[in-house]
Amino acid sequence: MGLHRFGNTSSSSIWYELAYTEAKGRMRKGNRVWQITFGSGFKCNSAVWEALRNVQPSRNSPWKDCIDNYLVKIIT
Repeated sequence: MGLHRFGNTSSSSIWYELAYTEAKGRMRKGNRVWQITFGSGFKCNSAVWEALRNVQPSRNSPWKDCIDNYLVKIIT
């Protein structure tokens, strides 16, 4: 979704994907997320997050104007 929305942001796309998860309201207290991205050459970025509280969508999200255009199918 980040590539479609923002283009090639190389290894910094990790922040756009985290914002997407928050904008969808998917982060709950205790959830853990491991993200890893690769760019050209030696560029890479990784992060492990644990939500300390329920995360509400930000009013300043880069996804605020189009989040409903990117649907995610939840498999239960």
